[in-house]
Amino acid sequence: MVFAFILKRNAKSELKAAFSLFSIFSRNESTILAKEENAKISECCIRASSEQHFQSVKQSLLLYEHFVDESEETNLLQEIETHLKRVRYESTHWDDAILNYRETEIWRWNQQNKQIIERIRKLAFSKEVKSIDFVHVLDLAENGVIKPHIDSVRFCGRIIAGLSLLSPSIMRLVHENNKNFVIDVLLKRRSLYIMKDSIRYDFTHQILGNDESFFNGVKVPKTRRISLICRCEPQ
Repeated sequence: MVFAFILKRNAKSELKAAFSLFSIFSRNESTILAKEENAKISECCIRASSEQHFQSVKQSLLLYEHFVDESEETNLLQEIETHLKRVRYESTHWDDAILNYRETEIWRWNQQNKQIIERIRKLAFSKEVKSIDFVHVLDLAENGVIKPHIDSVRFCGRIIAGLSLLSPSIMRLVHENNKNFVIDVLLKRRSLYIMKDSIRYDFTHQILGNDESFFNGVKVPKTRRISLICRCEPQ
């Protein structure tokens, strides 16, 4: 895996300067077997502005490839569509954080999908952490983006878990007080990410639009993307 400085939004002119600021670190592609659900933490889909930066947050940013299989994804999408079919796409969000999207909250799932949601919660939240009862479902159109933001502490606690369906995308994290501290995450289709503690509170997160959607120099086309987001109650 390559760790390299990632550009800020619309800052392509800083490319040469960026690479002069940081060395490029190489690391063998690795997975770490997790105890819960035999899931595997994948580091190969995470790029940071330096090795030191990566090491400082690796316990706060977890990524699990292939968290659900194709049939599980299909079952989730079928149930989600019944909730979204009467919801119109919006061009802007009430807090200006999202463009070209629609969203809903799902409290009850069929038995098969309920088991998937419980797997997410079991992996993301310890027993002393109370998860919010509903799941936030965000449907991002192909031309949709999520702008840099930090989720309000009024609405959720220290852990956020998101399951990516339909399309891969690039999530960019930027430290609020150090714009040179940047992490890009390749969210593959059917992968699960978990953000907690420092990553959750100190970094903005965003989903890049197609004009910026690159990972290790390779274009990652984002089509319509649905994410299931599980949060815990605010402390």
